[in-house]
Amino acid sequence: MPLTETHDLHRRRFGRNVGVALCLLGFCAVVFGLTIAKIRQGSEMEAFDHAARPSLTVEETE
Repeated sequence: MPLTETHDLHRRRFGRNVGVALCLLGFCAVVFGLTIAKIRQGSEMEAFDHAARPSLTVEETE
């Protein structure tokens, strides 16, 4: 058997591999887009980061 001959199984696997690669690239693009969106709104977001922040503390009223 010559090494250059491509079997039908290899063509089908290549098609599936291209599909998986496109799905992976799409997922990476979505995660990257969400990351960029969160970074751009970073000054508006506040979260618990082990630092005392007056804007996050609740004042007790009597």
